[in-house]
Amino acid sequence: MDKTDQGTQTATKKSASTTPALSVVPTGSALTVTSHGAHARNPGTALKPEWFENVQVNLSATERRAATLGGRRTVKKEYQAAWLVKAVQCIDLTTLAGDDTPGRVHRLALKARRPIREDIVAALGLADAPPTVGAVCVYPTMVASAVKALQGSGIPVASVATGFPAGLTPLPQRLAEIRYAVDQGAGEIDIVINRAQVLTQDWNALYDEVKAMREACGEAHLKAILATGDLKTLRNVYKASMVAMMAGSDFIKTSTGKEDVNATLPVSLTMIRALRDYGEFTGEMIGFKPAGGLKTAKDALAWLALMKEELGRPWLEPNLFRIGASSMLADIERQLEHFITGRYSALTHHALA
Repeated sequence: MDKTDQGTQTATKKSASTTPALSVVPTGSALTVTSHGAHARNPGTALKPEWFENVQVNLSATERRAATLGGRRTVKKEYQAAWLVKAVQCIDLTTLAGDDTPGRVHRLALKARRPIREDIVAALGLADAPPTVGAVCVYPTMVASAVKALQGSGIPVASVATGFPAGLTPLPQRLAEIRYAVDQGAGEIDIVINRAQVLTQDWNALYDEVKAMREACGEAHLKAILATGDLKTLRNVYKASMVAMMAGSDFIKTSTGKEDVNATLPVSLTMIRALRDYGEFTGEMIGFKPAGGLKTAKDALAWLALMKEELGRPWLEPNLFRIGASSMLADIERQLEHFITGRYSALTHHALA
């Protein structure tokens, strides 16, 4: 990584629509739907500050690079439909409301099993292998309900933990919350880091805590939420990403969705460059999850383009890429219906659950 100009290094001049990447086969053939499958665990490394302590991030260059994704990268017609189906497969369908109930989680799980209306699925040629979402994400007390509702589907249940969203409860309680969620059947744990450790540059403390959380997860995959809106600078975002991966995080995730600023393309680009650098140092493939504020099909296309251009085709599958979202799914379904019929329906016609 060029640490003085990380925003401009890998921009390409080709439109994303020039190659039928993702799951599309030319018109007349069915789209391809991939199955679920977790990637190999990240074993982590010892804490190595020399990998990140002198990093510099060029903010204006990062913003310029990110701006190209929405303005100059487009996919149309059947290619766009294929990309949107791929986005559905990468969604962590989420409910993290204070009034969640087992009934609401059950309805969300039914939507996770059939995220796209059956008539749309049939028109896309996917009836023999209907797409499902990447996971369902809930609070720890809702995990058992989600597991029951998703039984036999192959869709994993993800649980937030560790004092979500602030992450400021005592460490023993945060670790106990992870163990509780795993005992209830969660296959993925979305932890939140202690942001104060980043702001004070206490990398040893951050490393030790994330490593302890990784151990508490057992066989469950760990996603480390950095809450980037609270980290102040892109340098902090890069450094926190590296420390979380060194401690064994299987995914790095932008936000809780509760901060004033959540997932943005410049922040995502910075985290992806850290992920790429970590891969060059270790040979490990780490997943990425943007979350918070992603609501439209257009958002999904921008982040898919970012993943493809920065990391390549393997990061367009749910074992390495997730989108934390809920309302986005309804807009994607609406866009797919427009592709088939040529007409836009009201958004209220596409229920979340």
